[in-house]
Amino acid sequence: MFLHKHPYEPFIQENTTKLILGTLPPPRFSTGDLLEKDVDFCYGSYYNSLWLFIDAIHQLGLRYDNSQEAIDQRKAFLIEHRIGVCDIVASAERDKIDASDLGMRNIVLRNLVGYLKQYPNIDTLLFTGGNSKNGPEYFFRRHIKDYNLKLELVEQEIPRIHKFELDGKIIQTVSLTSASGSANRAIGSNPLYKQLKAKNPKFNTFDFRVMQYREFF
Repeated sequence: MFLHKHPYEPFIQENTTKLILGTLPPPRFSTGDLLEKDVDFCYGSYYNSLWLFIDAIHQLGLRYDNSQEAIDQRKAFLIEHRIGVCDIVASAERDKIDASDLGMRNIVLRNLVGYLKQYPNIDTLLFTGGNSKNGPEYFFRRHIKDYNLKLELVEQEIPRIHKFELDGKIIQTVSLTSASGSANRAIGSNPLYKQLKAKNPKFNTFDFRVMQYREFF
């Protein structure tokens, strides 16, 4: 059994307005066995494309390596754009040492509602995935039940948008298509993707997510 603890504290500033919520980075980020192109920071996995999408949207020229400069570049972007990161899983046990959300058990969640109360400028939560089992939205829904809160659907089309009220304030949630490669199959069956692909055969799943993420990043 492997106890998979989240290696990073939440990255939130007093003026943060948007919060990225995932689950856990791959176990190698907890054990320190990083790949050459991994960045030792939130969403730093070489196989997770979130920073590639952000880089393409803003033309940041980010580094993709184990350097401190690569970390500082990402922190600077988040601070400038008032975006924070607070993955919802604090720790989980795994029988198999991999990054599968479904492989997690005995899961301990972070107190996201507590963070939202502590940082009242946050008005948007960006889930890096939908409501599939053990995904960030799935866990968030479970978490807010303890506070008698419930998500209300605003937009059914992907990315699905919900809202809820906390202390008299409306907070929006956005369920983005996952930045991991495993989501490519689902994108391939998306009607909008098929339509855009038919118009432009060079259009691919990376372009699709850049188009989707642009609105929120």
